[in-house]
Amino acid sequence: VWIDYVADLGDGFDSTYAVASLIAQETLTVDGHETARGQVLLMGGDEVYPDASDDNYQTRLIDPYGWAFPDPDPHSPEGPSLYAIPGNHDWYDGLMAFLSIFTRDGGAHVGGWRTRQRRSYFAVQVAPNWWVWGIDAQLADRVDQPQADYFAVIARAMAPGSNLILLAPEPGWLYAARRAVRPLGVIDDVAALAMRHCKGARIPLVLSGDQHHYSRFVADWGGTQFVTSGGGGAYLHPTHTLPDRVAFVADGAPSWLDARVRALTLGRDGDDGEPPRRDTAENEGAQAVYPDRVESRRLLNYALLFPWLNPGFAALVGLLYAVQGAIAGLLWPDALYLAPALFFAVFYPYARRREGGTAKVAITALVNAGAHALAVFALAWAAQALIAAAPAALHGPRVSFVSAFALFFVIGGALGSSLIGFAFYALPRWFGMDPEDAFAGMRLDGYRHFLRIRIAGDAATLYPIGFDRTPRRDEWRANPARAG
Repeated sequence: VWIDYVADLGDGFDSTYAVASLIAQETLTVDGHETARGQVLLMGGDEVYPDASDDNYQTRLIDPYGWAFPDPDPHSPEGPSLYAIPGNHDWYDGLMAFLSIFTRDGGAHVGGWRTRQRRSYFAVQVAPNWWVWGIDAQLADRVDQPQADYFAVIARAMAPGSNLILLAPEPGWLYAARRAVRPLGVIDDVAALAMRHCKGARIPLVLSGDQHHYSRFVADWGGTQFVTSGGGGAYLHPTHTLPDRVAFVADGAPSWLDARVRALTLGRDGDDGEPPRRDTAENEGAQAVYPDRVESRRLLNYALLFPWLNPGFAALVGLLYAVQGAIAGLLWPDALYLAPALFFAVFYPYARRREGGTAKVAITALVNAGAHALAVFALAWAAQALIAAAPAALHGPRVSFVSAFALFFVIGGALGSSLIGFAFYALPRWFGMDPEDAFAGMRLDGYRHFLRIRIAGDAATLYPIGFDRTPRRDEWRANPARAG
């Protein structure tokens, strides 16, 4: 049995379409491994970006996947199955658009794929001894009672010793440091239901998107593989910030499966799913991440090009600088404390929401605010000097205002957004903070991937398939045969 898994779609059309085109191929040979298109396609959440709507689902999901795998018979219910769970972005409209597509009576056609589910969560038997459970976390930390009842009924009907693949909307194991009490939240609840109601049930694989890279961690008990695979089209997340080891037990807090799993170790290519030994983890084999850490660290350098990659945002910063410049001109010397305070009021709440209310967050926000305030003061001094040096005919209030505004908008926009770009570079490189914003601002259209799984007997083999660069439009090829 072949199964395809993809998550975090729809941020950029070309990359989403490129991933869909690879998934749609009937066979795909990579590095000498011949793989087949999945009889089932699993979507692991965030099927559209940035928010859920009928239009976004049409243009960012149904169109690219329909064009990549043209429907061979629009009137037939036959075809590979498609099952999906919602992520936080799918919930932005209260799940209305998601439900209208994936739980439609009679099923919906997404190209050649066919939807089969009736809820935002599902359980499907994919092989005699293998099941897939898709979890809807509903933006919560505990499983809701109807979903718990559903999975309990399913578990009691499963054969003893069944293998279970869990689909989660976010990789709680990567957020364990922030969630010491319940690092896995809903995933742990659903796993406990399986273990309680199905004798001898095993959970060899937990899949999640939400983080837009590939990584695989191995549990130190039970052999469970925790895989993050969010490369379906959304902007890239770094891998060089990932820990080598994730501890689940902190200050006596409970952990995965009643504390039997105490930690996860980053996997290595060729480890056959076995956790690497602590003394060889750093030196033996390539880390199971994509892009690799060396490349991820190199890509961070693009954060320094932030103003050129995001001119619209630079213009917004220019307007903010113009407002601050007016405050500096009208309220001097009070601007000496007003400008840093206003910048701090912008930076700190955002940083606190992203990284937590630690002293390090407050200090970095304060330094950031001070740097921008100094830039505003320097521009105010330069504007005053330029106006004073101009011919007397240009000293009128309107001309002075327009000249100062232009200086703050153009120079301030470039300078301020350059400072933001440097912060995006420095914070993740030296302080381990905010890598997601740094990579989002790079607008990289590459390093996308999906996951292909082959099940034979009791063994499951994972094939992460990715491409470093999304093809340009002039590299597209016609598909007159409408072949998937």
